[in-house]
Amino acid sequence: MPKSRIRKKADFTPPAATKKATAIKLTSRSWVAPVMLALFLIGLAWIVLFYVTEGDLPLKSLENWNIVVGFGFIAAGFGVSTQWK
Repeated sequence: MPKSRIRKKADFTPPAATKKATAIKLTSRSWVAPVMLALFLIGLAWIVLFYVTEGDLPLKSLENWNIVVGFGFIAAGFGVSTQWK
């Protein structure tokens, strides 16, 4: 069986300016973690408060929709967590 030719390529080295730009973009925003945790805790507290008070708090007029509101806060926390790097 004949041996195939070996191709020689020059190694790729990215420009120096690209390295600085990517280092800056990889830093996390300082507001993401506190907002994410706050939304998780508000949602959890909303649901726990609804169950502990047997539906009287946080908003009695929403009845069982209070659970949806609590999970909405938690879902918003997950949405914010996508911004964390």
